[in-house]
Amino acid sequence: MSETRDPRPRRRRLLRAVVGLLVLLAVIGYFAVQRDSNGGGGAPFCVAGADPIGADETSATYEMSPEQAANAATIAAVGIAKGLPDRAVTIALATAMQESALRNLDHGDRDSLGLFQQRPSMGWGTPEQITDPVYSAGIFYDHLVDVPGYSRLPLTVAAQKVQRSGFPQAYAKHEPDATVLTAAFAGGGTLNCGGPAPAGPGDPQRVQADLIRIFGKDGMHTMSARAGQAVANTGGNTSGSTGGGQVAPEPEVTLVEKKNGGEEATRRSRAMAHWAVANAKAMGISRVSYGRHGWVAGKDRGRWQDRGGAGTKEAAKDTHYAGPGEVRIFMAR
Repeated sequence: MSETRDPRPRRRRLLRAVVGLLVLLAVIGYFAVQRDSNGGGGAPFCVAGADPIGADETSATYEMSPEQAANAATIAAVGIAKGLPDRAVTIALATAMQESALRNLDHGDRDSLGLFQQRPSMGWGTPEQITDPVYSAGIFYDHLVDVPGYSRLPLTVAAQKVQRSGFPQAYAKHEPDATVLTAAFAGGGTLNCGGPAPAGPGDPQRVQADLIRIFGKDGMHTMSARAGQAVANTGGNTSGSTGGGQVAPEPEVTLVEKKNGGEEATRRSRAMAHWAVANAKAMGISRVSYGRHGWVAGKDRGRWQDRGGAGTKEAAKDTHYAGPGEVRIFMAR
């Protein structure tokens, strides 16, 4: 009598494979829904792109967490504040992408720390200084500009002359993504950040202090911070309106380009606006307006939107509108 193989083990393996695939698809679908839910109010994420308001989904992009975006924005802003060219920003970003994946690490090889894995024992600064993104980016740029002709060197060579890494060629693989990030923060691109609106209130004085710390006493902008706290009323209303029924203004930081600032002032304005978006989750920033574009936390799938130009009906009705050369940063309350 001939013997036949029992088909049941094969069927069980096939069933397990199908179940595993369904579980994987369900997980992918869950995170997709989370990210797109509530107009972008799902899981936090940021995407840097090369086009002006992030509408062209075919352009080169780089996706990261809010933590990584905040660190990348700070690295770029420090370079821009120093008046350095885009090439310097790209070199710095690619270096930090390789050394720390844009995370402010409290550990590393031997005593290496921070975004650039700088070592206190090699004279880069104290541990506290090195783990401060503004300081670590600043001292990286200070060493970079001391490299003769750094902007004309291959990125790996320029970065290695500063870092003296054991794996100098590793920087090269990050150059395309670092170029996209540079365009988002310093050029004609944009940074979109989705996720829920801030759960807690923001502090305009803190935002102002951080911008001053990065950009110094910026001679190209005037800066003001408004607390925007509601006037106490006797009607028991805690919604943020005044006793007369008027809604109190939102806490806000406003930056206005001074006349004749030129392209450098515009470059700084763009960096400030995108720095605010990147830091929205951590600093309680609810919306940012720059020129004719606006970004609102938890809305529009995290993308910047065209709000209309100066003199339009849309601009006249929009209390958050920013005029030419203005950056307005609004706090949650």
